[in-house]
Amino acid sequence: MSRQIDDTDRRILKALVANGRLSNTELAREVGLSPSPCWQRVRRLEEEGIISGYTAVLDHEQLGVGETVMIEVSLDRHDAEALEGFGKAMSEIPEVLEVYLMAGDYDYFVKVAASGTKGVEEFLRERLFRVPGLRHSKSSFSLRCLKKVVSCVPAKA
Repeated sequence: MSRQIDDTDRRILKALVANGRLSNTELAREVGLSPSPCWQRVRRLEEEGIISGYTAVLDHEQLGVGETVMIEVSLDRHDAEALEGFGKAMSEIPEVLEVYLMAGDYDYFVKVAASGTKGVEEFLRERLFRVPGLRHSKSSFSLRCLKKVVSCVPAKA
């Protein structure tokens, strides 16, 4: 369900997307509010689930897993048990960054952080290909990331 937000909420969300470590005082100053109303708005946005959490964004290159691989996956079955099992298996693998259940030519789109081609091969052999029900996968390597955001603040509807 989509919630309505006003321009002040939008400014708060944009500021937090840009820097989730802003103190309430800094955030209030940036969006043109006094601290108390700013804190109340942030709290409301959290309670309504618009802000669902805060996290650190890690530099995968610095951590030795700088290659991003996009994998299209097809399963041999599409019943609830197979879909649930694949999703659970992916959620337990640390290198898996994102998993999307898809409509179209393949069942899942999986985004993986890996340490070069050797790391991708290891991921495929030791992790992905061991998941029961996998029928087919197709991997593509990212050459360069042109845009990376965790969240977006939509323009007015």
